[in-house]
Amino acid sequence: MGLTKQYLRYIAAGNLNVIVSPSCNVVFVTLEGQEGRFVAVGACEHVFIWDLRLGEKAQVLSGDKVNVTCLAASPNQRHIAVGYADGTVKTFDLRSGENISVFVGHRSEITTLVYDKQGHRLASGAKDTDIIVWDVVAETGICRLNGHKGVITKLAFMKEHNIIISASKDTFVKFWDLNTEHNFRTLVNHRTEVWSLALAKNDQYLITGCKDNELQVWKIYFTDGATVDFETNLQNLTITNDAEVSDLKYPLKCEKAGSILRSGRGRVVSLEVDTTQTIIGCHGLDNTIELFKLLPDTKVKENVVKRLRKERKKAVKSGDNNEADLSGVPTIKDEIVRLPVVKVSAKAKGLNMIMGKGGELRVCIALNNNSIDLYSLFTQEKDAEIRHLRSITKHGHRTDVRTLCFSSDNLAFATASGDSVKLWNRPTLACIRTVECGYALTATFVPGDRHLIVGLKDGKMLIIDIASGDILEEVPAHAKEIWSITLLPDRKGVVSGGGDQTVKFWNFELIQDPDSEIKAKVLSVLHMRTLTLEDSVLCVRVSPNNRFVAVALLDSTVKIFFLDTFKFFISLYGHKLPVLCMDISSDSTLIATGSADRNIKIWGLDFGDCHKSIFAHDDSVTGLSFVPGTHYIFTCGKDGKVKQWDADIFQKIVTLQGHSGEAWNCAVSSNGIYIISCGSDKVVRMYERTSEPLVLQDEEEEERERQENELATGETTVVPGQKQQSLPSRKTVSSEKGAELLLECLEVSKTYSEQVSKAAALNATSVVPLEMQAYNCTTVEDYLLETVKRIRASDLEETLLLLPYSAACDILKMLPKLLESDHHTELIARLTLCLVQTHHGPITSNQELLHTLETVQTLAIKKVSELKDMVGFNLHGMLHMQRLMEEKEGIQLFKDATKSSKHRNKARRNKEKAVKRAIMSL
Repeated sequence: MGLTKQYLRYIAAGNLNVIVSPSCNVVFVTLEGQEGRFVAVGACEHVFIWDLRLGEKAQVLSGDKVNVTCLAASPNQRHIAVGYADGTVKTFDLRSGENISVFVGHRSEITTLVYDKQGHRLASGAKDTDIIVWDVVAETGICRLNGHKGVITKLAFMKEHNIIISASKDTFVKFWDLNTEHNFRTLVNHRTEVWSLALAKNDQYLITGCKDNELQVWKIYFTDGATVDFETNLQNLTITNDAEVSDLKYPLKCEKAGSILRSGRGRVVSLEVDTTQTIIGCHGLDNTIELFKLLPDTKVKENVVKRLRKERKKAVKSGDNNEADLSGVPTIKDEIVRLPVVKVSAKAKGLNMIMGKGGELRVCIALNNNSIDLYSLFTQEKDAEIRHLRSITKHGHRTDVRTLCFSSDNLAFATASGDSVKLWNRPTLACIRTVECGYALTATFVPGDRHLIVGLKDGKMLIIDIASGDILEEVPAHAKEIWSITLLPDRKGVVSGGGDQTVKFWNFELIQDPDSEIKAKVLSVLHMRTLTLEDSVLCVRVSPNNRFVAVALLDSTVKIFFLDTFKFFISLYGHKLPVLCMDISSDSTLIATGSADRNIKIWGLDFGDCHKSIFAHDDSVTGLSFVPGTHYIFTCGKDGKVKQWDADIFQKIVTLQGHSGEAWNCAVSSNGIYIISCGSDKVVRMYERTSEPLVLQDEEEEERERQENELATGETTVVPGQKQQSLPSRKTVSSEKGAELLLECLEVSKTYSEQVSKAAALNATSVVPLEMQAYNCTTVEDYLLETVKRIRASDLEETLLLLPYSAACDILKMLPKLLESDHHTELIARLTLCLVQTHHGPITSNQELLHTLETVQTLAIKKVSELKDMVGFNLHGMLHMQRLMEEKEGIQLFKDATKSSKHRNKARRNKEKAVKRAIMSL
């Protein structure tokens, strides 16, 4: 069957305007060996790394179609973990910008990520109430921790103990022992959701933040379990308060130490500590960031002594000689001091801190208005003040972009929002000009592309000079908001429609500039005619043949008038709600209207007959534009989608990757190659036409598959006769494909083995199958190993669960030879372990497999021990070489050397300061 109609595919050509997504946190990262200069933020589906010194993007870590919801930097800040809204976690290497590993275990949005002290493990919490601990090095899941009943809000690893602490919306804070994967302690005295937590001062304190305006402080300490006698345990069996539910034998104790009063309003949104664990930063739902400092032990002792002295004096004055009340135990007031408050220009959405040299604290704040602020504070100074270092604002609008338009040469386009108008270079996607103005609703380029006409919410029409970025004139065009401005086809003027029930026609003219000393002429508009209607005007379009003017009204109709006489021609009615957008095709034969009733209607402009009504979007249609020279339409709606339609056959061609949230508008370039759309997620997306053909049937089939997106074997896998396992990973399409690959490998191997045995009987040679040749293998064992290597490490357990028992037996029989070969011992040992765990009952009761299993056990233990010995030998060999080099050259290597040099430099500086002070005093 031949192609009836060929379309060309539009693909994403870049994002702009978005600086930071409000739904994601911010983290400092290290690039080029520099700390405190680069910050990573979520920007829709990508991660942007901003250079705060230059105010430019240093790197972009590209994602797929799912938004980034959470970030975590590794302890050395060279790797970053990124959590997505679909429950996927990816890790990236910041030096190369490459994706290292993918972890799929959660079924919903990732809410928190945290690395352990060494950066070898990563813990993730999500809206599905589960916590998963991942092995970053082996790229596999370690364990899944179930117990919370609400969304996990924050996780924290303890530095010196194998314990993770979790907070959740179910009001509980839980302590988990990762050695036993057991929840041994739960703090239950929070009355509202626990929104965040942080460990401070070498894990001595736990700070939790709830809905109220207090931060609760808990003291964590360990007891020696061996010394507790039976009598003490008997007393502990009666739990006197409901502050915690715990395993009494566990040596960790957690007691309420007090609370810190916050000055900010609303719940705690973010609670962070710096890398030294001495500064606590938090913010609520307002624009206040509060900072608290945990004092060192020496300072705490001084504060306690001062407090006791004051209390004794007070007691003496009042005549109370009771010394028993004056305890020397430090209180919260003695240990924590409040630092200056940071006030920002909008609601704070993310916070990260880093401690630099000389006690300089850098605070990076992501704001709700699409900007990033950096502040500095010298914490060691007595009356230190917060300094605002810099902001990243010029790369985007502060509010949602409401309208956009292309220049006639397609090399630039303009976007207008509630605060400004910006001009962008289309090839580089860089912002060229920014003009501050009122709330803009519509804009269009003037022929010649040197001026821009913008309609505002207050009814004013602005004429902007693009070259200088100045507003040349503010014309009081309408009494109410201007909803639509469109260029006349003869390019000699514009038409504006407003909420004051009028459509006004304006001509361009050059007038003498009253401010200029030279006799230069500037552009202005002259009001020519007014068309008065009976309802508010929402959209105006003029047909390209200069015959008709179409006006969309608030009464859900579209009235069409003759352009020259304003004589009424026809009324298009049929929409149930007002028409928000419309466009007329280049040949003036069709008019398409998009309405708040979610439909687009295609009408003939000759008789006003409705050719077709299409249910286009799941919410109001907000933007509609014909591709010049064709009958193709692009629409966008409040459902966030951008779609392309064919108005001749009334079919959808393609759905492009849209916005998360509402899409407000879309525009098509005059050559039809580029489309731009804007939405409430602050991003302006550009799409470009390619030369790749698009077949409607194939596109429909793909979309149907995406919508179904069901796994062929169901969501869960249960091995017959075995209890269902709670694995850290979850079944995905790639694990199903892996199982298919393994089954195909076993089938090919079986056929080849039969061929080899037949050929041996006949003294002939057998041909290696093509599948094995593709992997460059000559034996079936090598072929199996190559197939297993191609399965993602985090999917291996799920893949093996899908295999039938017979396939597991076939693989087990091949394992002894693989173990003897000394290749990939770790992977083969893991494969063995997974298979035996999955099919333990049937395997152990099978007499044939018992001998194989014993061989595998002996070999696996032997080979893994050899591997362990080799690693240990290499490690101690290198340590020995280090010692020899140090003895030979008389220098210290690596870390020790840098530490001692820093200490020497510090001592030298202190000496110089002392000399300077002595000279000054003299």
